[in-house]
Amino acid sequence: MKLAVLKETNALEKRVAATPDSIKRFVALGANVTVQEGAGTGAGISDNDFKQAGAAIAKDTAATVKGADIALCVNAPDAKTRADLPKGIALIGMLAPYNKDADIDSYAKSGVQSFSLEMLPRISRAQSMDVLSSQSNLAGYRAVIDAVAQFGKVVPMMMTAAGTVTPARALILGAGVAGLQAIATAKRLGAVVSAFDVRPVVKEQVESLGATFIEVPAEETDGETAGGYAKEMSDDYKRKQSELIAETIKTQDIIITTALIPGRPAPTLIDEAMVDTMKTGAVIIDLAAASGGNCSLSQPDKVVDHHGVQIVGYTNMPSRAAVDASALYARNLYNFISTLMVKDGKFAINWDDELITGTNLTR
Repeated sequence: MKLAVLKETNALEKRVAATPDSIKRFVALGANVTVQEGAGTGAGISDNDFKQAGAAIAKDTAATVKGADIALCVNAPDAKTRADLPKGIALIGMLAPYNKDADIDSYAKSGVQSFSLEMLPRISRAQSMDVLSSQSNLAGYRAVIDAVAQFGKVVPMMMTAAGTVTPARALILGAGVAGLQAIATAKRLGAVVSAFDVRPVVKEQVESLGATFIEVPAEETDGETAGGYAKEMSDDYKRKQSELIAETIKTQDIIITTALIPGRPAPTLIDEAMVDTMKTGAVIIDLAAASGGNCSLSQPDKVVDHHGVQIVGYTNMPSRAAVDASALYARNLYNFISTLMVKDGKFAINWDDELITGTNLTR
């Protein structure tokens, strides 16, 4: 069995799909591993680190994937990389299945067996393979760190001889994995934290972290899909939600937005009129910027200054914590492959497993 680890082609991507630790584990399974030269540089991993873990280093994509059964990536590879993938290889990564139709067509035409781990079924057996959770967790943490760096004052309350510094107020919109980590991080830093989510079932989790849960007074209370994701709500609910958010954000210093609906553009939660009511110096971190943004003023990978309010639209927040993000992601991939694609030390996809069929794009 041979595994190939691809170098990411997106200029903003610093993560890598394998680490020395995961390579040692693959080698222990009996695999030969080849890593593309420079693949780990952004995550603080040198080619020599990979060599010492048992991997070979190849200069380009073609040499890396030659004879490989599996190719590992973080994001969907570019056209040049896709052209080098041999027929029958299993490409595994976060392949953006909802907005990369042309890529999926190319996998099918070239005979690539592609697996997109964003589509992993949300069942207990898949938790150790859940790339969305591991990466969102770091995104929520990093969002607060970036917000504080952008913010012009301290976060916790401080009592000094010169007077008392009041604590910053933080509002987290969306209490999924990223939102809950943002709540916990902001709370640890001393902020007064409140949170909103369309799913009432998360109220207990929010309050257990020390935040105040903000609820929309509405008859529609089921905001969760069968898969555990947020769903799109009715127009009446959206109106009440908008009114509640508009009133709340007037007093906030930091806002982290995390609302996403799989396969759909991100819902707009904050419009320009709302931003106009915010305090000068306030910061919005829009974690949905890559999907259109939860704030109407967000621009991908830019910091927008709107009348003194800073709106940050970084599209790849986990990459801003690339070392730990890579370590967690690599472990997710190892758990997926070792459990579902290896039998007696050989490459053997278990096509009867729902985790395989759930993530498979082309076969």
